[in-house]
Amino acid sequence: MKITNITIDVIERTAPSVLVQDERANLGGTTRQGVLRVYTADGLEGHAFIGDQGADSSQRMLTIINTLKPIMVDRDWSDREWLWNQLPEMSGHGSPIEPSWAPLDVALWDIAGKAAGQPIHKLLGTARTEIPVYATYPPRHSNPEGFVEEALQLKSNGFNAYKIHPGPLSAHDAATTVEKVREAVGNEMQLMLDRNHGYTFREALYVGHALDANRYFWFEDPIPVNDIQSICELTTRLETPLNMSDSTGFLFHEAANFIQMNAVRLIRGTVRKIGITGLKKQMALVEGYNKFCEIGLAGNSALNAANLHVMMSSINCTYFEYWLPKEVHQWGIANQLEIDQNGNLKAPTAHGLGIDLDEDWISSHKVSITLIS
Repeated sequence: MKITNITIDVIERTAPSVLVQDERANLGGTTRQGVLRVYTADGLEGHAFIGDQGADSSQRMLTIINTLKPIMVDRDWSDREWLWNQLPEMSGHGSPIEPSWAPLDVALWDIAGKAAGQPIHKLLGTARTEIPVYATYPPRHSNPEGFVEEALQLKSNGFNAYKIHPGPLSAHDAATTVEKVREAVGNEMQLMLDRNHGYTFREALYVGHALDANRYFWFEDPIPVNDIQSICELTTRLETPLNMSDSTGFLFHEAANFIQMNAVRLIRGTVRKIGITGLKKQMALVEGYNKFCEIGLAGNSALNAANLHVMMSSINCTYFEYWLPKEVHQWGIANQLEIDQNGNLKAPTAHGLGIDLDEDWISSHKVSITLIS
């Protein structure tokens, strides 16, 4: 049951160009990401991908090879909790190590499922067998009409829920967008809005009142995550629940602090930041406070599948986040997640993560590079 080797196939791929109306400008382009392989003495192989949409993942790959591999080779592959408890010391005074550790945690769970002959959600404890999805794009439009057209297109494609990313629209234009989109799609489509921390308190309150008036499901990351007092005030004054946070440093303990302070009614989480081990803990913690943990995009096909397994093990998550265009985050596997005719994703049935690596695609995109700092 010991780990004998950990390797990464560095791949270079070109994500489709997506022009966005914020400081990122373009989410596409050529990027380097990784296919993580964990080998065991009993012949099992666990997989995960290293990559967050179109972002370069070179530093995370270096951290896995230079920091995590040396302490995990020759350890038992089931030592996931041991590794979880090393993370605070390993992070030290630098950047959190969790985003680099998360793919390794997923690969270890993949091994566990394969060893048991079960999908991961069976090991976690299956609570359901399907979950609805909501669609979202990055902030692509500079006026309300663009978002109305986007919403109507998604509705015609069979999506039952849609999250708006208004980007740098003024608060006034965002509020107008909120109203016009609701008017266009009617009451049968669930709607959310995510400002990626871009509002001031007064702007967030203004837009929040529009969300209240138009029955939106949540208001995600309206203001900076460190402005706790204003976050609590928004929660008190708005009917629409705040959902936080997708910020990089919002990890397990930050979520616990928000829950303890009753700062928000919905907590954000993802395997991409805290692995399956951490996300399952967070889901249970949130449930204990009668709140919901709305899981966000994991950034690549393998981690998206990992998110889905955790969702199947709990009922306190309402939707699976489905980013578009899907080519930004779907790559490297032969069996991509498929939405059914009812707008749902089904629980995986194959062992482990339930993914089949597309070895031909990986081989054709693999580049020769030595991961040594």
